[in-house]
Amino acid sequence: MIQEEKGNKVYTYLIVLVASIGGFMFGFDLVIIAGALPFLEVDFQLTPALKGFAVSSAILGSVSGPLVGMWFTERLGRRKTMMLAALFFMVSTIGSAFAFGIWDFAVWRFLGGVGIGLAMISSPIYIAELSPPHLRGVLVNVNQLSNVIGINLAVVVGYFFSFDGWGWRWMFGSQAVPVALLIVGLLLVPESPRWLAARNRLADALDVLTKINGRWRAAQELEEIKAELTRSAMDNGSFHELWRPGIRQALLIGIVIMVFSQINGVNMILLYAPTIMTEVGISFGSSAILSSIPVYLLILLTTLLAFPFIKKFSRRGLLMGGVAFMVLGHLIMAINLFLGWPPLFSLIPMLISAGAFTIGLAPLSWIIVAEIFPNRVRGKALAVVCFFLYAASFITAQFFPILTDWFTRNYDTAAGVYLIFAGICSLGLWFSWRFVPETKGLSLEKISEFWEERRHG
Repeated sequence: MIQEEKGNKVYTYLIVLVASIGGFMFGFDLVIIAGALPFLEVDFQLTPALKGFAVSSAILGSVSGPLVGMWFTERLGRRKTMMLAALFFMVSTIGSAFAFGIWDFAVWRFLGGVGIGLAMISSPIYIAELSPPHLRGVLVNVNQLSNVIGINLAVVVGYFFSFDGWGWRWMFGSQAVPVALLIVGLLLVPESPRWLAARNRLADALDVLTKINGRWRAAQELEEIKAELTRSAMDNGSFHELWRPGIRQALLIGIVIMVFSQINGVNMILLYAPTIMTEVGISFGSSAILSSIPVYLLILLTTLLAFPFIKKFSRRGLLMGGVAFMVLGHLIMAINLFLGWPPLFSLIPMLISAGAFTIGLAPLSWIIVAEIFPNRVRGKALAVVCFFLYAASFITAQFFPILTDWFTRNYDTAAGVYLIFAGICSLGLWFSWRFVPETKGLSLEKISEFWEERRHG
């Protein structure tokens, strides 16, 4: 029995590892632009607005990903949707590496963003629906870990290719390797058992669940899934149902958490870290990338720390603690810029904010939204919240350099930007305390029952 359980865990981990390559591509694809941006600015003669456009074009594509991804995850399945995302990644990789101007570069990045949107709606759902309840939080966080590994590798690749000429093209071309691994891996993993059960492919669903949980627990879990499907037989899982009492509250919580995860300021630190270091006085190019490496290494460390933290602490407690430290980091950054302290001192608040984000809000936002929705509407609900996520990310990435430039020109410092982010994080802390429910240790079906009670109560 012990050997069977061990084998089940290994099988589950391998599946999650493959699925999380989508998270890796999310981190790598969005952050490789950080190292390339100083060189793109010179080659394409970018204004502050066009700098924002170069970064946000991929995010703009991500906005459309959930809209089409919702249809694909429901009709074709979670696995095939991830495969489609990989194909978008490959097209974007080749096109971006050979772009000749900002406009065609933006088109290729947009297509890569569509891939990101598809991957980041399908991967968390897939992992959540495959994972045993006691491992779900940890396994969904593997997607976040892969994201952070992608971020760190993008920084290393950016530093290695930080030379004039074709350097930035090699940065984007290097994405072909993980994309190829994702395509091959997806050919070997099964479909989500809950998606299979919803399509009345009960034997296939039981086969997958048995490999993951063992025969006894698989049969029990399949009965829970069938019972949940029976309870929802009168509902068609339509968009209209998302606005019903109970589920509507879950949707609101999901939207706010996802929007907050993008407009809190830390993502901008990650996307623009080399540019920020250049603006505070660190020299151009590879030196700016090198000086920002501690930020990226810290988020890798804190993402690893998040695994035992997620197992030990409640979802709400860890979320609120992380956000509180994000407020502190932004306030220190604003004071630092206002008083004109030495450039390298900027690393301290960047480390505080980024570390707190990746140990709290970054993993928990995906974990919470992947598990709070009933099975029958999970795909549609994730599509809605991811649409708002990427819309918020696009707006923030587009206007961050413009806003920073405006504060610098009018007040000789960008401190005001970080005061705004501190205020946003303070509101996020209040919202988390007031509205976010605790879902740790509950099966997806039990969480569905919770919202059903709120709906009929």
